[in-house]
Amino acid sequence: MLLVDDHQVVRRGLRTFLEVQDDIEVVGEAADGESGVAAAERLRPDVVLMDVRMPGMDGVEALRRMRELANPARVIVVTSFTERRTVVPALRAGAAGYLHKDVDPDALGDAIRSVHAGHVLLAQDVAAALLSQEDGPSGQGRGPSLTEREREVLALVAEGRSNREIARALVLSEKTVKTHVSNILMKLDLADRTQAALWAVRNGAGD
Repeated sequence: MLLVDDHQVVRRGLRTFLEVQDDIEVVGEAADGESGVAAAERLRPDVVLMDVRMPGMDGVEALRRMRELANPARVIVVTSFTERRTVVPALRAGAAGYLHKDVDPDALGDAIRSVHAGHVLLAQDVAAALLSQEDGPSGQGRGPSLTEREREVLALVAEGRSNREIARALVLSEKTVKTHVSNILMKLDLADRTQAALWAVRNGAGD
């Protein structure tokens, strides 16, 4: 874990909780986006907890920089700001999770494990804020129609399933699943599986 927040008291509180978790190790801290990106490149953490509003380089720009550098870390935004104009840019930039700073400690631990396992995780009211607007991020609208099979695959992608797990669930080959995922991304003009999962949440895929 890497902690990126401009408030030392917040970092200290997060570290205190996380260090008592048997399966979570805090490898570093940073006080702003620029030093957070540098620390992520140096330390290569699995998951980053990052605030979105910070002096200098903010969390959204830090997410963009990490994507440009192809850093594999999964980033959970943990912030007090949950209005749509803050949420959407962070999700566009590649955040895999978006939570309140007052999240229950045990729920935070579960969120870290879930995101590390490949899931996309949004606080309930954050998801509601996305669903409440017809206009959304590029590629997050209704988009072209998906086939029934593609919708089944998309619903499982939204659950964080791997291609192998999807293949087993739908009795398909991994190659076929990979083709379906590629077709979904192309039809919906999405960049990756995280964006596909967010599209599924917003549009109720699989309902």
